[in-house]
Amino acid sequence: MWKELSDLKDKKILIVGLGKTGVSLAKFLTKYEAQVTVTDHKSKPELSNQLDQLEGYTNIKFELGSHSPKTFLSQDLVILSPGVAPHLKIFEYARQQGVKITGEFEFVSAFIREPIAAVTGTNGKTTIARMTEAMLKESGIDVWVGGSNETPMTNYLLEEKKAKLVIAEVSGFMLEHCVDFNPSNIVFCNLAENHLDRYRSMEEYVNAKRKVFKNTNQATTSILNADDNAVVELARDPAVQRGRIFYFSRKPALEPQIMNIGGAVNIGQEIRVRTGPEIETFSIKDMKLKGKHSIENLMASLLLAREYGATKEAIQRVIETFGTIKHRIEYVRKVGGVLFYNDSKATNVHAVLRSLDCFDENVILIAGGKDTNLNYEPLRNVIRRKVKTLILVGEAKERINRDLGDYCETYLIGTFEEAVLIAYQKSRIGDVVLLSPACSSFDMFDSYEERGDYFKEIVKKFR
Repeated sequence: MWKELSDLKDKKILIVGLGKTGVSLAKFLTKYEAQVTVTDHKSKPELSNQLDQLEGYTNIKFELGSHSPKTFLSQDLVILSPGVAPHLKIFEYARQQGVKITGEFEFVSAFIREPIAAVTGTNGKTTIARMTEAMLKESGIDVWVGGSNETPMTNYLLEEKKAKLVIAEVSGFMLEHCVDFNPSNIVFCNLAENHLDRYRSMEEYVNAKRKVFKNTNQATTSILNADDNAVVELARDPAVQRGRIFYFSRKPALEPQIMNIGGAVNIGQEIRVRTGPEIETFSIKDMKLKGKHSIENLMASLLLAREYGATKEAIQRVIETFGTIKHRIEYVRKVGGVLFYNDSKATNVHAVLRSLDCFDENVILIAGGKDTNLNYEPLRNVIRRKVKTLILVGEAKERINRDLGDYCETYLIGTFEEAVLIAYQKSRIGDVVLLSPACSSFDMFDSYEERGDYFKEIVKKFR
């Protein structure tokens, strides 16, 4: 594969998928004089917003509404956007004919010369990346964040950034095509059932995530959650053991073991950390983020930030000032004594468990969306204890109702707006209305961001 930007000149490259990543890739490849074609199964009217962003890029060819085998076979390289499932027959056919197919993340990372920290796991990636960014910037250290959040990795090259550290939020989708990707640091925060509409089994999902460790060496530092059994099991892989490992844990009993090898432990209102010869202590007494999982995210961020020179004083300031991120247990407003929270990013069961952990009781939960073939039964106990009313909407509402509907008052609603209105009508002073869907958004919305923004728009009209 090409390693220099000059190698892209005159290469025939096909981009599959015209979402945010596809748009960024098209601009980047055109900038370096590749011969670019974009294909997407969606029609031109469906992609009008994306096409508007490429207005003026006259050298780009488009094949929209379907994929042409002839076009695939005439390329030097085919690059898949992360949202494009790799199992389509046309991809297998192209590979059999000798066409090289890769993913955007594998392709772009080959051109990034700065250290890359790969933050992966089922939930918590964005918070860890942004908290680490805040700690480093507070210390005067330049850092760039992209990946599976709203910023494609290609933007780092397109904008010609030069940071001391590139933090990549890495989804399983991004890792599927990785062969040569070799991060300097790996943060693996947790591992739970997810995306089973794309992966044929949990094992296939885990194997996609496992690829982040494929090229580890003695210079790699992995930061791993000692409290997550699935992550601990992955850590036994010889590839992980090639490098240095820091563990983090909320279990005080693990302090002697972790302090011996390096890592972080939560004990009461403190985080004890060792990344060098001495043990440091950070107070979390004034930490703004809610939930036990936020302490896990903090420890992972702290360890990564320390690796790149964040000062103790800067880290403590961030602990005390860092607030919620949009669509992640985001406080919206209080209306008539009722608190509204937007957790639209909770697209799987594990994320909803973490969200409900932040509240004591009297929760009115809005859930549902695109059915991604998840098992909702792990939510039963917490629904029974904390949720007074369950409002279900979207494609998955019938299946969620079968798994959870017997454990509290439950309503199946036709539209998203109606679901939010019913939640408000059922609420009383002291209640929490929480949007935490346990599903992706693609049955009704283009993204979880759009879903969360619409929720906030509706709530802000309440009187």
